[in-house]
Amino acid sequence: MSGDLHCHTKLSDGTLGIEEIVALAAKRGVETIAITDHDCLAGTVRAKIIGDRNGVKVVPGVELSAVDTRTGKEVHILAYLFDSPDSIEGLCHRNTQARKRASQLMMIKAAKRYPVSTELILKCSTGSTNLFPQHIMHALMQCGYTNTIYGDVYNNLFDKNSPDSIYIQPKFADVFEVIESVKNAGGISVLAHPALYDNFDILEELVQAGLNGVEVWHPSCSKEQESSLLSFAKKNKLLTTGGSDFHGMYNCDVVSIGDYVTPKQQLTELLNYKTKVKRQQKKLAAMAAENEA
Repeated sequence: MSGDLHCHTKLSDGTLGIEEIVALAAKRGVETIAITDHDCLAGTVRAKIIGDRNGVKVVPGVELSAVDTRTGKEVHILAYLFDSPDSIEGLCHRNTQARKRASQLMMIKAAKRYPVSTELILKCSTGSTNLFPQHIMHALMQCGYTNTIYGDVYNNLFDKNSPDSIYIQPKFADVFEVIESVKNAGGISVLAHPALYDNFDILEELVQAGLNGVEVWHPSCSKEQESSLLSFAKKNKLLTTGGSDFHGMYNCDVVSIGDYVTPKQQLTELLNYKTKVKRQQKKLAAMAAENEA
């Protein structure tokens, strides 16, 4: 039993609803998935119920946006199996508000650059808890300015290095604060797609801060990077996960649920991780009590 532990629904920047995600997973023979919408826990309970009805195990998850405030580099943390979702809700709300402020400004800039109405852009984001660049691009597609979400128009508007870029970086929470929040919520923190944002340089510090794992199997990761991450994980006793980072029509590449997965052994380790940690803590406590006696 392997699992795709990185899937997005239309609650964030995907194009499929929870029911459609679960149905697609079942049809493709993927027995375990995680819904990891950006800074959004809204679908967690519903996804589990729908998954149970369709024979698909849904692992509670969320992709938390963060930034290394020292460098300004974006870092995303996948959080799984948290005991106290309320402890993460505040962080999600802050990130959501930061994204909304930045996205609204980008939407206005896009509407000035192209004769597209903000109403149409907002219509393209219907069902989402926020506004993402993909929604702006979807509106531009509908108006005939491009025939693809990603390509020259997207790069011109949202590549930070483009001279005509309208991209505005949301003021997300500091990554070390995010890891601490996941820990306080009784969750498991995993560094998402380190190759996508080139987060290799900060890995050691994240581990020291309490990071529990790293996403190895992902569309953005080369075989050489996979090998390097597996070696690093083994050395630092980290969990390793994988997922397709599925967004439906908003995928960067042609990919579907189950194309990238967490292998059976690694999935079992993740699901049993908290029980293992608690067992070790009890053992250490018992040894400490014996020594005091």
